[in-house]
Amino acid sequence: MPRKAAVPTVSNGSYLQGQANGRLSSMDSGQPALEGKVVLKKKVTLLRGISIIIGTIIGAGIFISPKGILKNTGSVGMSLTVWTVCGILSLFGALCYAELGTCIKKSGGHYTYILEAFGPLPAFVRVWVELLIIRPAATAVISLAFGRYILEPFFMQCEIPELAIKLITAVGITLVMVLNSTSVSWSARIQMFLTFCKLVAILIIIVPGVIQLIKGETQHFKNAFAGNDASVMGLPLAFYSGMYAYSGWFYLNFVTEEVENPEKNIPLAICISMIIVTVGYVLTNVAYFTTISAGELLLSKAVAVTFAERLMGNFSLAVPVFVALSCFGSMNGGIFAVSRMFFVASREGHLPEILSMIHVRKHTPLPAVIVLHPLTMIMLFNGDLYSLLNFLSFARWLFIGLVVAGLIYLRYKRPDMPRPFKVPLFIPALFSFTCLFMVALSLYSDPVNTGIGFAITLTGIPAYYLFIVWDKKPNWFRKLLGK
Repeated sequence: MPRKAAVPTVSNGSYLQGQANGRLSSMDSGQPALEGKVVLKKKVTLLRGISIIIGTIIGAGIFISPKGILKNTGSVGMSLTVWTVCGILSLFGALCYAELGTCIKKSGGHYTYILEAFGPLPAFVRVWVELLIIRPAATAVISLAFGRYILEPFFMQCEIPELAIKLITAVGITLVMVLNSTSVSWSARIQMFLTFCKLVAILIIIVPGVIQLIKGETQHFKNAFAGNDASVMGLPLAFYSGMYAYSGWFYLNFVTEEVENPEKNIPLAICISMIIVTVGYVLTNVAYFTTISAGELLLSKAVAVTFAERLMGNFSLAVPVFVALSCFGSMNGGIFAVSRMFFVASREGHLPEILSMIHVRKHTPLPAVIVLHPLTMIMLFNGDLYSLLNFLSFARWLFIGLVVAGLIYLRYKRPDMPRPFKVPLFIPALFSFTCLFMVALSLYSDPVNTGIGFAITLTGIPAYYLFIVWDKKPNWFRKLLGK
């Protein structure tokens, strides 16, 4: 479907549309800037890029519940192997996104790459599912972990009231939204600080673990591959859990237009971040097994807290605080990145026009940030978020697999496209196969929940024809869409 050329417009003197509808050139394309046009500024340096990736990947999972992989592998040795292999596979996926980020210099991540490779319909379905359910639900879940662990030191002897958790969670979500609406620089600075806190938290676990190894505490590693045999279904599910723990490596590609020297900084930030996270995750799990047996780990609700209580005494109170800060960093990084996807989708004509407005003074995509707040609050106070994420977790890997398959397709469709960074073809082939295999596995192992998620995703197709293709919309409908 043809789309109109870009024409910047001013609205109420407070915001300026960053780019209007249409498939647009990147900010680095060499085209002259239109006079008075406000754009998102390039404030993401290499260090800030690393902090976005590490700060978003490392959430609550590594501190709370690495037992999913152990449960599905059946032994300590296999669980450590899966953690390592998942880190390598995630690095492969990240390298594919590094190539895409250096040859397609537009923000928007998954959405932009699917749009470039496969056209507007699958790109619209991707952003439709992200806006309505995936991002609000994912933000609500990680923020609930933030609320629970920030209150943990105050309720050591009793259960934390659910209402208190949700109220402090609502405050945390609002704070993140305000921060991302106010300043790109401050959001990035706080992300760097929180990333530092996450790495300190991991070191708090790794260093005592190394000391335990030096003391000879290796009894839980003897016959490391002995134990319950991993089932044919269990091993792929362990990989699914591991890949989920590493997810977040793609968020820097959501803000490509704001990255300084993207040809150099995007691949560097991705490689440095993934090496740090993979080494950190594997050593953290090794540290757990120096003190906690496989059986005890499976029974623990929060492995990091159990580990700290055994080795650190009263200092273990610091662990819930670091976990809370880790969750806050994931919330901040996720909102910072995904709001750019909505901004770009609006710029392309796939979301209401107001979402492509940039604040004149703050240079933030304020409407694209604010739209997430009410949706996240609805998810927060609306029941079983974890089931909702189970319905839609397959969609993430389906579309990531589609993006990486699109990289292979673009190699043949547009061979003359400049590619400052290029990966060997076997890397995207292996990674896209892995993603699509996990999707097929989820359809086989949990057809009910995955089927519901698949049905919700398919609602994006009629929505595309209703909101985008249908030209004879009544005036009131156009006004509602901001047209």
